[in-house]
Amino acid sequence: MNIARKILDKARAYRDYSAKNLSAIIQVPAFSGTEKERIQLLEGLCREAGMEDLRIDGLGSLIGRVGKGSKNLVFDAHIDTVAAGDESQWKSPPFSGKIADGLVHGRGATDQLGGAAAMISAARILRDLSYQGDFSLWFSFTVLEEDCDGLCWKHLIEEEGFVPDFAVSTEPTSLRLYRGHRGRMEIQIDVRGRSCHGSAPERGDSAAYKAARAALAIEKLNGELKPDEDEFLGKGTITVSQIKVQGPSQCAVPDQAMLYCDRRLTWGENDRIAIAQVEKALGEAGVDNFSVAMPEYRKPAYTGKVYAQELYFPTWKIKADHPLVRAGVEAYGELYNKPPVVDKWTFSTNCVAICGRHSIPCIGFGPGDEVQAHAPNEVNRIEDLEICSAFYAALPYALEKRV
Repeated sequence: MNIARKILDKARAYRDYSAKNLSAIIQVPAFSGTEKERIQLLEGLCREAGMEDLRIDGLGSLIGRVGKGSKNLVFDAHIDTVAAGDESQWKSPPFSGKIADGLVHGRGATDQLGGAAAMISAARILRDLSYQGDFSLWFSFTVLEEDCDGLCWKHLIEEEGFVPDFAVSTEPTSLRLYRGHRGRMEIQIDVRGRSCHGSAPERGDSAAYKAARAALAIEKLNGELKPDEDEFLGKGTITVSQIKVQGPSQCAVPDQAMLYCDRRLTWGENDRIAIAQVEKALGEAGVDNFSVAMPEYRKPAYTGKVYAQELYFPTWKIKADHPLVRAGVEAYGELYNKPPVVDKWTFSTNCVAICGRHSIPCIGFGPGDEVQAHAPNEVNRIEDLEICSAFYAALPYALEKRV
């Protein structure tokens, strides 16, 4: 029996195990900065699956290993989720972890706990197969991603010295193989005016009107942004997500305004380019007395550690013929006798740090659909968990042939 057949049989045998683990993980709520109890649960599940060298880093992320090869391949899942939102929109309690009709229900089922459950099953498969190949296979269960994507990996690489050779994000891909996504950054525009009594607005200089002109300038800028050269990632975008205006009273011309912008960055764009574009657009629109800055994330992890970074998340992609992509295509093909669709994410992942900041090759392959993320009635397909656990177990065998 060849290795692909053995892996498929094991993944099928662990189908219920994957679903039950996902259900159990969902039932322990964990938001950014409050992941301790979920990490403790995952540590026990990883130990049961046979992972070695289990440890928790300074920010609270959990990593463990199968195999003792000289090269390092890591599978990553962030294990924090967003809140449930309006629970009246949910058909089942959002943290029930209900298993029914081939689905696991609950907040995080797709974003991104399904990937974590499939990783644990993959580790168990590899242990059952006594994997002794060229790779040490690491499994990372990371924190704070929903608040600041990639911060956990910036910390692992720069502070903990954990630098893998290759990485796989298990964010949802609808069982497609992803090789990139746009970057993003957050931009704050502060506008200053001069207040006066509202009965004679001509005496002042309204920050509200400046903010309005600035918002229209941002809208115009968005229409002028261009796609990347090969049109794989698509065009960059910018939108105003918040406007706040402040003055001495309701009967006064406001003297302060703030606009907050979400900027998506295509290949070739970066933070310096994006800020310069905003400054130029506002100047051309006749807005004066303003500043443009990139805010910083600075909140404590559940461990108490504060690890800050600017809210800039670099664009990343790897080539379609990269050995990691080709190994992923081969592994999927050997399992399912057809090639996977190769594509990209719309949203952002921890790969902004792994590949975007540190140039470590990444691909994505995960259970569930991106449209489920942050939505009520979030679910994941149990079949996807089975397929992903098989893919993760098969990938190192395919990658060994190419690197």
